[in-house]
Amino acid sequence: MVIKTLVVNLFDMIGPLLSNNYSRSFSIDYKNNCFQKDGKPFQYISGSIHYSRIPREYWKDRLLKMYMTGLNAIQVYVPWNFHGTVQGVFNFAGDRDLEYFLNLANQTGLLVILRPGPYICAEWEMGGLPAWLLQKPNIILRSADTDYLKPASEWLAVLLTKMRPWLYQNGGNIISVQVENEYGSYFACDYNYMRHLHTLFRLFLGEDVILFTTDGNTDKEMICGTLEGLYATIDFGTDTNITAAFIRQRRFEPKGPLVNSEFYTGWLDHWGDKHASVDTVKVSKMLGEMLSMGASVNMYMFEGGTNFGYWNGADHDSRFRSVVTSYDYNAPLSEAGDPTDKLLAIRDVIKNFRDIPVGPMPPATPKFAYGFVTLQKVSLLDTLSPQGPVRSQYPLTFEEIKQYYGFMLYRTTLPRNVPEPTPLISPLNGIHDRAYVSVNGVYQGLMERDTALVMNVTGQQGDQLDILVENMGRVNFGSYINDKKGLLGNLILGNDVLTDWSIYPLDIDTAVANGWLQAAHSGSAMEAGDGPMIYSGTLKSTGLAWDTFVKLNGWTKGQVWVNEVNLGRYWPQRGPQQTLYVPGPFLSATQPNNITVLELERAPSHRRILFMDRPQLNNTGQKT
Repeated sequence: MVIKTLVVNLFDMIGPLLSNNYSRSFSIDYKNNCFQKDGKPFQYISGSIHYSRIPREYWKDRLLKMYMTGLNAIQVYVPWNFHGTVQGVFNFAGDRDLEYFLNLANQTGLLVILRPGPYICAEWEMGGLPAWLLQKPNIILRSADTDYLKPASEWLAVLLTKMRPWLYQNGGNIISVQVENEYGSYFACDYNYMRHLHTLFRLFLGEDVILFTTDGNTDKEMICGTLEGLYATIDFGTDTNITAAFIRQRRFEPKGPLVNSEFYTGWLDHWGDKHASVDTVKVSKMLGEMLSMGASVNMYMFEGGTNFGYWNGADHDSRFRSVVTSYDYNAPLSEAGDPTDKLLAIRDVIKNFRDIPVGPMPPATPKFAYGFVTLQKVSLLDTLSPQGPVRSQYPLTFEEIKQYYGFMLYRTTLPRNVPEPTPLISPLNGIHDRAYVSVNGVYQGLMERDTALVMNVTGQQGDQLDILVENMGRVNFGSYINDKKGLLGNLILGNDVLTDWSIYPLDIDTAVANGWLQAAHSGSAMEAGDGPMIYSGTLKSTGLAWDTFVKLNGWTKGQVWVNEVNLGRYWPQRGPQQTLYVPGPFLSATQPNNITVLELERAPSHRRILFMDRPQLNNTGQKT
């Protein structure tokens, strides 16, 4: 009994000490202007990585490379539309398994700065907001409008409940959580909206987690984007005076750590741009200066990845500009996850501030040049709407028909004879985003948002007029994110308003996934022609399933699928991107690989595509 009493008394004395020593905490030390992790000063050196842009099979590889560079944290966006393509249905399986990704980061030794939105920007389709929100015609996105706030709150209730066990103080690796994203850049400046989000985040995540905001380096952005109770951070790149930027942050957060939440290591590309490049010397020099000041820094991006499928966003300043498929971003890890000279320079900087993990940097994933594949013409697009058309007197948008991504075919007939070239007009700039026009199956030309709103057609009364409309990605930034797609208004032929439309939602992805287009393979050597057409072929198995890059020299514009995976858009004539990245996990080493190409304008007579062992992301690539 005496021994038992002594043990109990001893535990009573040292128990609290043990508890304090092993308790997990992450907080802001306002007295010493720093973060504190487990009671000790902490500076994070972080990099942005988007699980939605990288195949699941490569998550571990990319995270390990970030850890071996010397990072102690990663920053992660959660795209609402990636998990909630259908209202009320949430998908967290496979490539969408966010908790598996967080667990891999935790096992690797990386803390997480979570950015769950609900709006994320990220050059991602509609800034991460689901397109089905636009079924409400007068919805005010990112505001206290109940049409927006109700579904956004439902999404956050699901997501944040999943995230709470992953908070650092709960045994996970999430050290801070961003509320909204760069809200000061949006026109609404709705503090009631931000207060509502703040309340939701606290409700589901508790009082201990650090909640923060990120805004651009202007007074207006910081004023509209910040809120009491949310720690205000700033973002800027190599063209900015560091001292001036942090002075601006200090005006909104007089005490606490200096934080650059998005230090730009590179930049995005739009179709028609020159491939972005940010100088490595400037990046490493500024990173060293910020770390020397004690600032915590997140590098955006550390690896960009790829806008597979239809997930690219767009900008709209003076005109609509779609983001390319590659999100290489001139980042320290390339689109394919390969270490670059920029990564090595950054690692040399980090060595001055913390111990770098011992061991070699994981190598680049192996690449292979599989060579040429010749394709056959297999299908007209109007066979790809098995449910048949929606009939309407006037055009309907993608959103009204609940076809949110990809393509729709609008069909009507010419109301009268037009023997002479007659203007087909979109008077209200209602082509969102490109329209491919045919009469009786003969391609006439195209119309394009903001740039080509008139074209001439000829034909006879009753001739079939087909207009294939392509959604090139919704605007992801600024005041135009309520970006509806399709024909947004009437088309006028001469003086006649066109009516009596049959509208076909095209489900090309399902057709590819089910092998319908391969089954329809004619095997004949049909001549290439103008206008939208689907082609297919086979990449024979080689015993390898390595990364590769497909180049479509001579092709004009379209979409590529390998097996069941939509690789994204190609547009070599517009550039800068000349190849599409094909990750090895998308290929089979032992079975033939099905290749499907949707060419929208004109295929080359050779109908060949080339699988290379290196990317070409600028428009100066060699011809093949």
